[in-house]
Amino acid sequence: MDLHSLKPAEGAVHKEGKRVGRGEGSGKGGTATRGHKGAKSRSGYSKKIGFEGGQMPLQRRVPKFGFKNINRKEYKGINLNKLQELVDKGIVKKEVTLEILVENRLAHKNDLVKILGNGELKAGLKVSVHKFTASAKAAIEAAGGEAISL
Repeated sequence: MDLHSLKPAEGAVHKEGKRVGRGEGSGKGGTATRGHKGAKSRSGYSKKIGFEGGQMPLQRRVPKFGFKNINRKEYKGINLNKLQELVDKGIVKKEVTLEILVENRLAHKNDLVKILGNGELKAGLKVSVHKFTASAKAAIEAAGGEAISL
């Protein structure tokens, strides 16, 4: 082994990239492999997301429609038959509150809850949530319960 025969281990040395823009004699001078004119030849170029080369972009071609009400309140609906299930399982005796619904994973702690009138309720429950449908309120009161809006 001599000094002139030494070389680095396989894979230890990574090939350096093209040295562009270092004069005409290098073969990569002038345009520095960027071609002539146009946005891509300029310094600081970055393509905008959705840019289609000047063609009208898709998000502007597609028609817009509808209306999003920014003041809309989204309620989590719970049917009367779910409340009856809680009574049948022995989880609820007389009173249904938001905390009980959260504990039984029928709602999240920040949800607005609305009781819906699907199914039938046999137990007389004191239900206190944010809203009731007219049929749900009537069914709760018919069963001897009480509907309290928070």
